[in-house]
Amino acid sequence: MANKQQQLEVPAIPSLGFAPEAYERRYVSEVNGALNGYFRNLISTLGALFGIRGGKFLNNPHGAFQDSTDQVAASTTVATAVTFNTTDFSNGVTLSNSSRLNVADSGIFNIQFSIQLKNTTNDGQDVDIWFRKNGTNIDNSNSRYHAPARKSTGDPSHMVAALNFFVELTAGDYVEIMYKVDNVNVTIEHFAASASPTRPAVPSVIATVSFVSNLPTI
Repeated sequence: MANKQQQLEVPAIPSLGFAPEAYERRYVSEVNGALNGYFRNLISTLGALFGIRGGKFLNNPHGAFQDSTDQVAASTTVATAVTFNTTDFSNGVTLSNSSRLNVADSGIFNIQFSIQLKNTTNDGQDVDIWFRKNGTNIDNSNSRYHAPARKSTGDPSHMVAALNFFVELTAGDYVEIMYKVDNVNVTIEHFAASASPTRPAVPSVIATVSFVSNLPTI
């Protein structure tokens, strides 16, 4: 069994060989010994997995992604895909084409995003953000956010659009986060690390994908 602080391993199935035609006490003892060891290891593994802290041994599909650039929509009449340039964690969930979050396993996934919006206009502006699966909009997945008018010339307003959404996916599917602005001067902005006090950088986008459950069979 592997180090339980890291992972659990399924005990190897014992090799029992072929039984002799006539009864042999030694053969029966060897078989019983092998089975006894196998079931002891199996019970130990299952006991750890289903114990109070058994969840720490689970290795579910997941991914975490972010972007360190500013993103600007080219048009107010065309949907724009949110893009990423950094993969923080990837286990069965991968990034492709800068915007596609791909899953290698089927299941229900929880997709969460945090998008840093900036508005440099004198008026409040609406921004729609929704999900697409394999290039097709997901019904009822849209949310509308209102970016306030800028505070003054050279001092834009900022807000964070955030949401989590459950999506049913099969192996090989991908999801994209899409957005549409009322004014192209509403952008997605990143901020570099700051001083006085020292503060970490602000990604323009953060997204996580977490496996929730296998697909329902009913």
